[in-house]
Amino acid sequence: MHKQIREFETNQENVIYMRRTIGISQLLFLLVLVGCGSRSTDNDTIKLLNVSYDPTREFYQEFNHEFSKHWKSTEGQNIEILMSHGGSGSQARAVIEGLNADVVTLALAQDVNAIHEQSGLLPADWQSLLPHNSAPYTSTIVFLVRKGNPKNIRDWDDLIRDGVQVITPNPKTSGAARWNYLAMWGFALKQELGDLSNVRDTIHIDELKSAEIYATEFVSRVFQNVPVLDQAARAATNTFVQREIGDVLINWENEVLLALERFGSENFEIVVPSVSILAEPTVALIDRNVDQNGTRSIAKSYLEYLYSDVGQDLAAKHYYRPRSQSILDRHSDKFVPISLFTIDDVFGGWSEANDKHFSPGGIFDTIYR
Repeated sequence: MHKQIREFETNQENVIYMRRTIGISQLLFLLVLVGCGSRSTDNDTIKLLNVSYDPTREFYQEFNHEFSKHWKSTEGQNIEILMSHGGSGSQARAVIEGLNADVVTLALAQDVNAIHEQSGLLPADWQSLLPHNSAPYTSTIVFLVRKGNPKNIRDWDDLIRDGVQVITPNPKTSGAARWNYLAMWGFALKQELGDLSNVRDTIHIDELKSAEIYATEFVSRVFQNVPVLDQAARAATNTFVQREIGDVLINWENEVLLALERFGSENFEIVVPSVSILAEPTVALIDRNVDQNGTRSIAKSYLEYLYSDVGQDLAAKHYYRPRSQSILDRHSDKFVPISLFTIDDVFGGWSEANDKHFSPGGIFDTIYR
């Protein structure tokens, strides 16, 4: 099965390459072929395609194995789950352009919103169809530094110092990068306003505008210290850990903890900033595709199983914060307490944040130019 998953991911890499060299109509044809190929059955095996973002590889490898066993024991059917991984924004665009996903498990709700808005493959109220706004686990944004923290990086304002190289992926392609950006923006607002609870309702408009001018300057100074923008969270980790570029990596808490596990606390250490953002990766059924593929029942059960004790325990094992309080308590030693603000309180939700900061000509484009 591992070979088949790798072959599928290789197909996606080839599609990305071909996208640069062929017209959109040919691309759509090739994407449909890839999707249709995943629906063929051998020995009555049902195939399901989960299009996910970059750092979920290890979690879904184990979760897929457990769900396959669960489905076999309850329904008597064999199942093979194919995965596609990449930057969350890039993955959403692939589904919009024809990648035949049964489910998506993406880094942020706005990427799933884009699938609805640009393709109509799922309904506008998709987020209300599963508990916790279709976010079965959460995370946040923290730092990874080299052992001994030679640049003495303790908080967001250390990232604007001269001589500090910051590694973060590209907000145009990576969901983690957008969370990173919004977390540092929120910190800057807090420096000016003192409190982030319901910022938009409690702060005078002129005071908020002044704070946003400061935040724009602050975030711009952080990005002046970024030597390279990778396309996805895992690529940024590889740049920092394996290519040994940069003094600090900003990334998902789960990705940073996994890097510590893999590459050793003797080489790296985690730094938890004074404040960060509550990151809520979301999952969704791609309605039109599952109806076409005849996989609605199994795809729905697959997403619901993420909320089961098995799914929640596996999420915690792979350093995602489970929604189940009892399971979170059981794994409390993995997660450092941290002051978190929400995207709704500070930015008015994903739609408004995306339009203001990440759309063509938005604040990030102005900053990065």
